[in-house]
Amino acid sequence: QLQLVESGGRLVQAGGSLRLSCAAPGRTFSNYAMGWFRPAPGKEREFVAAVSKNGESTYYADSIKGRFIISRDTAKKTVYLQMNSLLPEDTAVYYCNAHGSLTVVKRTGGVWGQGTQVTVSS
Repeated sequence: QLQLVESGGRLVQAGGSLRLSCAAPGRTFSNYAMGWFRPAPGKEREFVAAVSKNGESTYYADSIKGRFIISRDTAKKTVYLQMNSLLPEDTAVYYCNAHGSLTVVKRTGGVWGQGTQVTVSS
């Protein structure tokens, strides 16, 4: 069973930056597309970003496009979410997920991590 471990969340001031990490140790990392989600009003989890298995394709929600960057490091078996120009409304628990299908990832399927808390103060 694939396990995901998120880290990097903390308190940061508006306008600041954070990098979240999601590690997937012990399995064939390159077999999985990966994504990041956060809760939103009326939704358990709102899509933030996703990356294909080989890292060549990335997808972003309109609300964070141009501010967040998703990437992956196959050697470290980790996916990252670089968060820049943070806003108070970015405050949330951020979850990563993984599945062999990018479509499933983007539709909130697959295996989930436990989440990491990001708090942006105004």
